[in-house]
Amino acid sequence: MPVVREYLPNDSAQVNALALLAFEQFKDAYHDWSAFRAKIGNMSALADVGEVIVAEVEGQIVGAVAYVGRGVPKAEFFRTEWPIMRMLVVAPDFRGRGIGRALAQECLRRARCEGASVFALHTSELMNVALPMYKRMGFKWKSAAPMIHGVKYDVYAKEIDS
Repeated sequence: MPVVREYLPNDSAQVNALALLAFEQFKDAYHDWSAFRAKIGNMSALADVGEVIVAEVEGQIVGAVAYVGRGVPKAEFFRTEWPIMRMLVVAPDFRGRGIGRALAQECLRRARCEGASVFALHTSELMNVALPMYKRMGFKWKSAAPMIHGVKYDVYAKEIDS
């Protein structure tokens, strides 16, 4: 079972490398992979706008996600009062072990603590492991989101109990 913990500044290189590794399989789907790669390869910068959470197995960071709380500025396709998660990534060799779910559940726990009634994310059908997991967790399609480098994205949200 992974250890889920707060991101520390000295985790930045591991988190950035993990994000690149996690998205590598999709490189042919994005029209401008180099531009997108530059953005995802700086996942640690999300610590400036939210709370980055990591999952470790035997001291190795194998998963990460950013939680952006209520009232914090976010993309216009999200409602300001919705907490959201961004860039849930899991190392390919560690997928299918509940790491992504553990990170998503930690985000939901934080949303409940904030008193939120809705929690949201945006993802693509391209994410053929993550999207089914989100649906199993009760996330429902809300709206289309802008394309990212030629890849269609949608907003999904989950009503949460306090």
